[in-house]
Amino acid sequence: MNPSVRKAFNEKFSDEKYSQFLDKLNNDLKEPVPFRVAETPIFLTADFRDKLIAAGNDIIDTILRPDFKELTERAIPDFWRVANENDHPHFIALDFGICKDEQGNIVPKLIELQGFSSLYGFQVHLGDTYREVYDLPGDETIFFNGLNEESYLDLLKKTILGPHQPDEVVLMDVNAPEQKTAVDFYLTQKYIGTPVVSLSDLIQDGKKLYYTAGDQKKQIKRIYNRLIFDEIAGDPEIFTKVADIRQPVEVEWITHPNWFYRVSKFTMPFLTGDYIPKTQFLHQSAQIPADLENYVLKPLFSFAGQGVIIDISNDDITAITDPENWILQQKVNYEPVVQSPEGGVKAEVRLLYLWPDGDEKPTLAINLARLSRGKMIGVRYNKDFNWVGGTIAFMPR
Repeated sequence: MNPSVRKAFNEKFSDEKYSQFLDKLNNDLKEPVPFRVAETPIFLTADFRDKLIAAGNDIIDTILRPDFKELTERAIPDFWRVANENDHPHFIALDFGICKDEQGNIVPKLIELQGFSSLYGFQVHLGDTYREVYDLPGDETIFFNGLNEESYLDLLKKTILGPHQPDEVVLMDVNAPEQKTAVDFYLTQKYIGTPVVSLSDLIQDGKKLYYTAGDQKKQIKRIYNRLIFDEIAGDPEIFTKVADIRQPVEVEWITHPNWFYRVSKFTMPFLTGDYIPKTQFLHQSAQIPADLENYVLKPLFSFAGQGVIIDISNDDITAITDPENWILQQKVNYEPVVQSPEGGVKAEVRLLYLWPDGDEKPTLAINLARLSRGKMIGVRYNKDFNWVGGTIAFMPR
């Protein structure tokens, strides 16, 4: 982490400045941000930034393999398989913990990955607010590949809208206004004009989908999908009440729901590299490691850390009845590299890629970061701490 920028930030920090930051962050939003936002950004060195980029490139190379769909076909649950899958994900998110290797070097280690959208709109607003309130140096950026805010938003529009008009593309989630990420939905609407709709708002007429805007019924050409099927899995009759979006309707998906499963924990056993923890499908583990304390057990089909077993016993493994749906992953030990007034804080950086139609490969565009003092990274595990929560990484241009 960049010690000089950190030192300057901490010397100027105050609780009053943080309150000013939160006021500015929430100003003009439809609703205040419902999750904890950290007091500080992360400040990366150029060296660590380059390590992140290299780690991401190795993973992207695997996703670009011509047999990638064949490798990941089993990842898609039959009940949630959606018709008309396209040839690549439009969004890729790679989560890296900031760790220390055996030689004492600060390195990234892959935690998880997803072929699904993230806070592509909110992170722009978050970065702008940190920069303005804390008067951050102008040579620090939240973007990659030479992008600035204008060119980034152009790339985001190209990815989400394609050849269509904003009112022909809807951002869709189940009960969209009630989601914790709704702040991102409405900022995206502000930046590129896509209306925000819920799953129940979709109107099916034959193979076409529509939504209503005022007294108008408008055809949907594309769905910017923010719906994770896990959130509706508790209602197996859901598609008798709303449009059955799994069927071959005449709509483009940005990104297609099947990619949520293909680019996921399921992908990790196929990855190799210095920044990839050893990972294997549980049913393919010829021998259970003797040092189970150095591994975590993860269910393939869950999200937000649910179901993860951190302190594994042999009984945990023998109790699993579907080992083909679990991975055994070498434990990643976070290094508390972010210096707060009360000591070190653990951190994670999410690389966010955009892959519009027509591009040969995805573009690393922006990032998301999280700070933690809890046993796991994530807002829900850090409710009673300060200097934790959602944030963003700044790095040299």
